[in-house]
Amino acid sequence: MNNVLLIAESANPEWTSIPLEGWSHGRAIQELVGGHLVTQIRNKGAFDRAGVAASSYTAIDSEAIARPLSQLGQMLRGGSDKGWTTVTAIQAIAYPYFEHLVWRAFESRLRAGEFDIVHRITPLSPTMPSPIASKLRELGIPFVIGPLNGGVPWPKQFDYARRREREWLSYVRGAYKLLPGYRSTRRNAAAIICGSKATLEQMPGWCRDKCVYIPENAIDPARFPEPGPKPSPLPLRVAFVGRLVPYKGADMLLEAAAPLVRAGSVVVDIIGDGPELCRLREIIREERIEAGVELAGWVPHATLHKRLAAAHVFGFPSVREFGGAVVLEAMALGLVPVVLNYGGPAELVTPETGFALPLGTRAQVIARFHEALKDLVNGPQLISEMGSIGRERVMRFFTWEAKARQVQSVYSWITGKARKPNLESEFRSMKYSQPLIKDS
Repeated sequence: MNNVLLIAESANPEWTSIPLEGWSHGRAIQELVGGHLVTQIRNKGAFDRAGVAASSYTAIDSEAIARPLSQLGQMLRGGSDKGWTTVTAIQAIAYPYFEHLVWRAFESRLRAGEFDIVHRITPLSPTMPSPIASKLRELGIPFVIGPLNGGVPWPKQFDYARRREREWLSYVRGAYKLLPGYRSTRRNAAAIICGSKATLEQMPGWCRDKCVYIPENAIDPARFPEPGPKPSPLPLRVAFVGRLVPYKGADMLLEAAAPLVRAGSVVVDIIGDGPELCRLREIIREERIEAGVELAGWVPHATLHKRLAAAHVFGFPSVREFGGAVVLEAMALGLVPVVLNYGGPAELVTPETGFALPLGTRAQVIARFHEALKDLVNGPQLISEMGSIGRERVMRFFTWEAKARQVQSVYSWITGKARKPNLESEFRSMKYSQPLIKDS
């Protein structure tokens, strides 16, 4: 067993997205192998309220730099749900100060040999260098970074969505590879965990032998008990969960489902809030589908699963999704996911568990989603079969406990105790307990 120093600048059980992931991932690793977790001071209250022992974590106060730069990022991003690339760029300025303080707090303990491995879990962005990587290599302490995820290119067919999202910096995003620290972080790391195939493909050839593919997201099984019997498969209940922003594609889902909604064979539940809400209301009115669509608004993450469990299908035509945690949550509840074969969700959905449809123009995406929904309306026996297989897949590979074991295999590799893990092969070779009769 290794004594690991875990660095998760963003880790908070009371928030969602990356902070929740940093918390869940870090705590799962601690429960499996022990170690000490380092986070940012803003998370301390949540750690204490969760009952985390004070001896097992350290909160670093980097607010002198982090707070003003965060405020600057909010000013420059162009809206509360826009300009995420700008926010990441500002964070890249603030983050090195955090690691500087981590090094100052732990240098003596690292030099004394207290930790066998240092693992930086967050930030997830591949653009963030790690100033302590070279120092750890000098000490002979293996440094693991990741899961790194991001940089999925904007599909050319949806450049209009990029402009509406005010993602101006995404046009020159590749320039981060020229920034100080890009090469040295990768050169000095013992292992680089890539949270998506897109990120793996972006890695320079000279560091590919250090890379291990482990999909970024996972779920907490305690929040997703075995689903009970679904309601009658007709009308087919289709759910969407996400921020209502252009690239998430809720508008395309509504247009794809509209003929089936008017026919009474499909109902749609749009769960989320954001600037596209008014546009969705216009589509509902123009398509005359008011009776079969509910705009649920924002639903607390702690209770989301109860609402999602009532659906049969998870419709998610997002055109630029890095991870896709919500896809795993839907699969854990027995829903059949219908996603695009682009970005993170396509790496989670297999032919046995759902539909990963080819990317195309907006009209083509709508048409393909319509056909998939129509196939499920006409073949409702697929829903329980694919749903059961999907849940089995999630519970085997995509819980935080499973992910901690996957990371442990990386630790064993870099400390010379085992061969380099080939986890992608394991994901592909899974044998399911329930056969699928998709072709019958």
